[in-house]
Formats: sequence, structure tokens, C-alpha cells
Amino acid sequence: MRQHHGRDLALAAIIGLLVLAIGLRAPIFLTLRTALDVVNDSGILVLLVMGQMLVLLTRGVDLSVASTLALTGMLCAQAGRAWPELGVVSLMGLAAAIGATLGAFNGLLITRFQLPAIVVTLGTMSAYRGAIFLVSGGAWVNEQHIHPAIKALPRAEWLGGPALGWIALAAALATAGLLRWRREGRDLYAYGGNPSAAQVVGIPVQRRLFMAYTLSGLLAGVGGLLWVGRYAIAFTELATGYELTVIAACVIGGVSIAGGVGTVTGAVLGVAFIGVVNGALPVIQVSPFWQQAIAGAVILTSVALNARSGRQHRRQILAPQGATAATVPPTAAASTAPSQGAPA
Repeated sequence: MRQHHGRDLALAAIIGLLVLAIGLRAPIFLTLRTALDVVNDSGILVLLVMGQMLVLLTRGVDLSVASTLALTGMLCAQAGRAWPELGVVSLMGLAAAIGATLGAFNGLLITRFQLPAIVVTLGTMSAYRGAIFLVSGGAWVNEQHIHPAIKALPRAEWLGGPALGWIALAAALATAGLLRWRREGRDLYAYGGNPSAAQVVGIPVQRRLFMAYTLSGLLAGVGGLLWVGRYAIAFTELATGYELTVIAACVIGGVSIAGGVGTVTGAVLGVAFIGVVNGALPVIQVSPFWQQAIAGAVILTSVALNARSGRQHRRQILAPQGATAATVPPTAAASTAPSQGAPA
């Protein structure tokens, strides 16, 4: 746990130095308005990262989150246009239900048929994207047809801060509570750390995997409603490629793709890093095409650091055991071993 805490502090320090360096070149970047803009821009990403983190902890991956977001956003936009009497609570409930259903379908395929998560979610990524075209006929839902409640929610301000920031905070706190205080959350760490041992000790592995993918879909669905409301448009190619940004934020935040390792604080810091980079490049007049190159370089560096950290952690665990075995005299070891034929 101390190791993760140190990594989170290091990432927070890097973000702070990055902000200061950019501020020296463009002082406007150090204003409160810019900070709130970064929070607003990162709110939806936090939702998807929280769901993706739950999946990554189980050694899985959900490549369909962006397609789930887009399909849910389109369905909610059409529902709002067809039933103007719907309120924001009903629309949020609809988004959560659609997203959870799509995520549960992923979980069902993975647990029932023992299929690799990357194969299942790669397939549903394309299937959900195609479903958007089927339900919309390829037509866009423009701003004048978006339900007012959908547009109002992500653009609102609560207690002086953007509503998206407060929603993201609530999602992060709920995820942290699940992983720290609930058995279901701790089981995700246990399974990701050692799947065989988790099954031996009686962890209901199939139910936990199903839960992780369902929650990932639910959060992506809520993100879809907020995305459509914020940008006031829904179309087939909405958020194309966004799943890569989600995974990048997780990896930068120290969530291991090998499973069993990661913290909510680290994942949020990963989102903050991407938010700062994306917000800074236009300010310092750097081409947006550099964003992908920078994100790729940071991902490779983070994966390398995670792998090195994991090896060091395993050596620290194994070293005392080796030292203990080396200090036991052979005669003592022989004397403590049961003789052949004696009951063990």
C-alpha cells in the first residue's frame, strides 16, 4: 500500500511541475477559470475510468466503453425527443439502465462462455457502434432536438463548481468505497492478484466479473447522457477512439493491466494528467496532433515503471523467505521434517 501511495505522490508532483512549467509560458493557465475548465473537460472521463479500473483489476479490459457511451447517448437523445415530458431523473435512470444492460451483456459472454475479455469487448465495440446506425438510420440528433434537461445537467454549476466535476467526484468516492469497504471490491483485487487462489478460497469469481463489467457499462451509459448534453449532438461516430484515452488514464494512474493493482486516487491523477496536457497544448500553441504522441509516450513509460515496480515488489516479498530458508541449518530442517511412514 505504501508503494502505491508513493507512486500517487510522485504523479501528483509531476502534474504540479507540469502546470507550473506551462504557467511560466502562459500565465493564463494558472487561473481558476482554466482549472475549472480542466475539471469540466475531465468529468466524463473520470466516470469511464472508474468503470474501466474495476475491469482492469480483474485482468480484463473493456474496449466497448466508448461505443456504450455513444449508443446510450443516442438512445437517450431519441427518447428525450420522443417524450419531452421526461425529467432529468428519468433520463439519468434510463442512461444508467441502458449502459448497465450493455455492460452486463459483456459480462455474460465472458463468464458464461469463458471467452477472453479483449475478444468479447472488441466484438461488442463494433456491434454497439453498428447499433447506433440502426436506431438512428445514420441521422444526427442536433442541438434543437436535444431534450433541455439533457443539455442543462452537464452545463450546470453547483456550489460554484461545474456539475460534471461534482458528478465525477461522487463516482470516484463511490468506487473508492466499493474497493475499500465492500467485500465485492476487495474480491476484485484478490482475483486479479491470483485468480487460482481466489477460486480456491471460495470467491464467487463469475459474479464478481459480471459485476465489474456491468458497473463499467453503467458508468459509460451515464457518461453518454452527459456527453450528448454537453456537446448537444448525437451521431454514429460519437466518441470514436475514446476507449484508448480511458485505458491510457488508467495506466498512467498506476492501474496495472496485469490485474490486482491500482487505486482510485491514482486513476483520478491519471485523468488529471491527461486533462492538463489536453488543456495546455492549445494554450501554448502546440498542434493537437501531438496529444496522441504524448499520450503514447506516457503510456509506454507508465507501463515500464509499473513492470519495474512489480518486479521490485516481488523481490521484496521473496527475499525474506529466501533469507529465512538460508538461515535454517540442514540438520534442523531434517529434524523438523516428518520421517517416512510417520503421519504428517
